[in-house]
Amino acid sequence: MLFVIPTQLKANTETTPVAVVATAPVATVDASVLVARVEAIKAMDISTLSASERKELRKELRAIKSDLKERKKSDLKTIEGNGGIYLSVGAIIIIILLLILLL
Repeated sequence: MLFVIPTQLKANTETTPVAVVATAPVATVDASVLVARVEAIKAMDISTLSASERKELRKELRAIKSDLKERKKSDLKTIEGNGGIYLSVGAIIIIILLLILLL
């Protein structure tokens, strides 16, 4: 025992730094760009535009709105998980026993 313990104490405990790339700020930058575009469209004088240009702006606004909704849903899904209910085996056994006793 005395021969094994000193060799374990001398084990290499140095850690090497690892670069971590953050991906979340990129998504928020894209969302802020989309929101800025919506604000720019709202600030435009639409009365000077032709009917086809108005139609294109409406399509663009709808596309931006649906994109932002999808991003929000995907962000919520990653935060909340899959939304399922997880039961352990012990919990299932207890539920079955309670159902047998009550019915």
